[in-house]
Amino acid sequence: MNAIRPWVTLYTDGACIGNPGPGGYGVVLLQGSDRRELSAGYRRTTNNRMEIMAAIAGLEALTQPCYVTVYSDSQYLVNAIEEGWAEKWRANGWMRTRNQRALNPDLWERLLKLCEFHSVGFQWVPGHAGIGENARCDRLAVAAAKGKGLLIDGGYRP
Repeated sequence: MNAIRPWVTLYTDGACIGNPGPGGYGVVLLQGSDRRELSAGYRRTTNNRMEIMAAIAGLEALTQPCYVTVYSDSQYLVNAIEEGWAEKWRANGWMRTRNQRALNPDLWERLLKLCEFHSVGFQWVPGHAGIGENARCDRLAVAAAKGKGLLIDGGYRP
């Protein structure tokens, strides 16, 4: 018998102080009346890596397969999944074109596996447009980037 998948809403954002520079992500996870916030900061990374990391962190926090809507102000993140770019890059050995490598393959691989485990849709929202949960994620991400005890982004390559 199949268990019913819960419905979850994730708001995500990434931030970087300089690009590259110290970065962080913020996540607001909503399921019914439950709310959870996640964030972490890294010593040296990029904004795009933190945008992807936010989605990964939110999806990894879910312990069973779920129906998930991810809201992000990153068109890079949303389009890479919704337009199938990341799947195409993976199928082409992490190449965007014959001569150009895809950036952040370590994170795309993790995210694609999570999207296979969960049923995930990505929705773009405009950043800094007064959307409460998106604004909260931005504050979490910036605070994480400015925090102490920053992590090392082992996949970051200058």
